[in-house]
Amino acid sequence: MKLHSSKRWYIHLLYYQLLKFFRFFTNKFFARENHKFLFILTPPYCGSTLLNQIISTSNNVSCNNQLGVREGQLLPELKDVMFYNKGWYNDVSYDWKEIKKVWMRYWDQRKPILMEQSDANIMRVSEIKKVFNNNFFLVMVRNPYAHIEGLMRRNGISIESATEFALRCLKYQKHNIENETNVLLLTYEELCDNKYESISKIQSFIPEIGSLVVNREFSAHNFKTKGKMKIHNLNSEKINRLESHQISIINTYFIREKSLLDYFGYSIIKG
Repeated sequence: MKLHSSKRWYIHLLYYQLLKFFRFFTNKFFARENHKFLFILTPPYCGSTLLNQIISTSNNVSCNNQLGVREGQLLPELKDVMFYNKGWYNDVSYDWKEIKKVWMRYWDQRKPILMEQSDANIMRVSEIKKVFNNNFFLVMVRNPYAHIEGLMRRNGISIESATEFALRCLKYQKHNIENETNVLLLTYEELCDNKYESISKIQSFIPEIGSLVVNREFSAHNFKTKGKMKIHNLNSEKINRLESHQISIINTYFIREKSLLDYFGYSIIKG
């Protein structure tokens, strides 16, 4: 069932309309100036929703979409343009000025930090920078074996396609780290296994973010539960779902890209 034809979508649509109505007045009369724009740059199924929820515990941050996977590209005015319209193709050109206008209507502009997280943004940073100023980019990656398992299970794609996509995402992230300013790199593993150190890094990166809460249950988008769970590293369980012949296929690609895996501190697993 497509998002825009489901009963839940119509409930969401009502929420979005009410939110914009409220934001119209608060932003008109109480909006701050000189916001910092925080872009979470994370591929799909790599912990972006969890990271978004953690940062959203700050009283100084406004997320432009707090439903579902919390992506700005899924807002009603943008989902057909950004999400369904070849979101991962390089030959698509977006009207970023219009996109910014939409996001500004959903952000609580009373907050000093306005946050956006849409997974395909990892390949569109140069375009984003033409429209947004005072940008900060929080780059996150995940063990590529765990990433590939999620891509296959959730999207029903072949192991070859999943592996190529995972490597493509790592290349985008490497480019973002090496070519952009105001960038902080976190890994999914670091966030889960060393959550307090990770929070400290984020707070040092953007001091205005203030206090963040990590000792609570967050909405989970994984194979274990559809409910909530505390921060937990699921990599081992995901990687163990891969069969030995699948790991062997993955490794034929990873051996050729060993330097890329080394860049992010990931090792090739023996099949």
